Amino acid sequence: MYNPALQNKLHELVKTHKIKDAKFVERFTANIDDIQSHFNAIYGNHPQSAQLFQSLLNSICQAFVDRSDDLKKRDAQKEAKGQWFLSQELVGMSLYVDRFAGQINDLPSKLPYLQKLGVNFLHLMPLFKSPEGESDGGYAVEDFRVVEDRLGSIEDLRNFQSTLQKEDMYLMIDIVLNHTSHHHEWAKLAKSGIKEYQEYFYMYDDRRIPDQMEETMPEIFPESSPGSFTYDEKLDKWVMTVFHHYQWDLNYTNPKVFIEMLGNVFYYANLGVDVVRIDAPAFIWKQVGTTCQNLPEAHQLLQLIKMCTEVATPGMAILGEAIVAPAQIMEYFGTGRYATHECDFAYNATQMAVQWDALATGDVRIMQNAQHELLRKPLGATWLTYTRCHDDIGLGYDDYMIDQAGFTPYDHRSYIKNYYSGAHPGSPAKGALFAVNPKTQDARLSGSLAALCGLEYAIDHNDPAGIQTSINKIILMQAMSMFVGGVPMLFYGDEAGYTNDYSYLEDSGKSYDNRWMHRPIIDWERNKAVDKKGTTENQVYSALQKLIKLRRSLPIVADLKNIQWLENQNNSIAGFVRFNGSEKITCLFNFSSAPQSITWFIMDSKGQRPAQVQDLWSGETLTVGMDHDHLELAPYQFRILR
Repeated sequence: MYNPALQNKLHELVKTHKIKDAKFVERFTANIDDIQSHFNAIYGNHPQSAQLFQSLLNSICQAFVDRSDDLKKRDAQKEAKGQWFLSQELVGMSLYVDRFAGQINDLPSKLPYLQKLGVNFLHLMPLFKSPEGESDGGYAVEDFRVVEDRLGSIEDLRNFQSTLQKEDMYLMIDIVLNHTSHHHEWAKLAKSGIKEYQEYFYMYDDRRIPDQMEETMPEIFPESSPGSFTYDEKLDKWVMTVFHHYQWDLNYTNPKVFIEMLGNVFYYANLGVDVVRIDAPAFIWKQVGTTCQNLPEAHQLLQLIKMCTEVATPGMAILGEAIVAPAQIMEYFGTGRYATHECDFAYNATQMAVQWDALATGDVRIMQNAQHELLRKPLGATWLTYTRCHDDIGLGYDDYMIDQAGFTPYDHRSYIKNYYSGAHPGSPAKGALFAVNPKTQDARLSGSLAALCGLEYAIDHNDPAGIQTSINKIILMQAMSMFVGGVPMLFYGDEAGYTNDYSYLEDSGKSYDNRWMHRPIIDWERNKAVDKKGTTENQVYSALQKLIKLRRSLPIVADLKNIQWLENQNNSIAGFVRFNGSEKITCLFNFSSAPQSITWFIMDSKGQRPAQVQDLWSGETLTVGMDHDHLELAPYQFRILR
């Protein structure tokens, strides 16, 4: 609805900030009504609402003014491509700067290694100042605008971003919206007794409200950090600390917090970041009597962030790290008229988890049962697909998906946990349980891709056949992530078959958290073996090279909501079609340790089928048989048929 008073306010703002860019004015005009509507829905009853809304509008204008001409040019180039992040040409890698290379200034020397692999999109894990020993891997931020000393400086980051841009590569970094370190300036001011900053956090004089809230809030780290509140002696108050005791949750019922944190989002955008990864967005709104996750106000806040960045920094996309139930993940893309106007990316955590389920069981039915939820993703948004990341693996798919496959949910989840922690007889996996809840026995899983696929066990037992089988599993898992839709994100070390790194046990700041076993320190002498034919490093790296090259050559793999899963013929073979008009490829994946077959009916399309197909992975040309003829797949084999 056109609001003359609001549009007049906009024109005054543009004039005050001396902005003459017609595109900016066009974007602001299109979004300002919704920006006000969302702001008022959340903060309209605040006594300073009108003044703070004006502050929000000023921050949008200032962010655009601060944006460099080079970044504005890049914005225009991305706009000309349409939704640039849907392209099949993007392949990412997530890494810790210090554990991968040393410092930010050391990263340029590693780009040839990544470019040779085919990676053109880097996710640098948390970079900003975080207290030693209380960092949560960098997710307890002490200062959102100061790079950790051991990694370099803001200027180093700017220079590296410039290098990436020249190489036509993309950059993603994290922003932790939910909490700060208790050493952050706001927390220090709160501890000093300043009420304004105490209102930046959730603080209570007694346990009455914390007790009420903990009745419905699940524990995130029940082993190392039970409960969701921590008593601070200096304040004589209970502070909300959903994750660790040293991470204080920000209070987004206070609009000043939102405007300050949006300012940090703009700051990252104007560093040249192509994608900002919002950590734990599901938690940013809290309310008594709820789980304090996935609440409607959290979505309104994310939509408000998206609208503001669409106006001021339109070339930057947003990834929401919402590791939640399958149906709830969809909401982070936006719903109704705000579909694709919340987060541009979400992690396909469900697909990742059901792939690990299929690998442990040799049964793909749970994976198939999850697809009716995952296929609801709207056109114009995309997945970030992955087999491993820095975090643990949660079994976040729904019980009904397990029921429909004929399994008992509790027993099935117990089997998966035992299999990957190595407790199940005959399992070659070498992982560990993470965040075991003693009340419910819920747990998640740690371990590197290679270790969970059995490579560490096979090497330890000097088993050449086991080594080859584990490599086949690794490649199978990565291949599905390459072709199932979205932007594939590798995790550093996985490209060279790294097994678990147990050195974390010698570091008191990490030894309590076994996720560090799959966050290796890269040995660059060892990584030279990626070029030595026959080594495990070479087999994994060269297979990924080939997969990435194949993905890039197939425009049909761009995420255009163009995937259709095949009806189940064989419980061990997952299959889907990627299509574009009359063109299609059929992707088949055998998750069984035994040979499996599927009838050629899979190639039937409206009563017609080709005489021959080419397997784009193996290079074989196959003659298509009749309905009663079978296509064979070896253990852990996959085929990409055209």
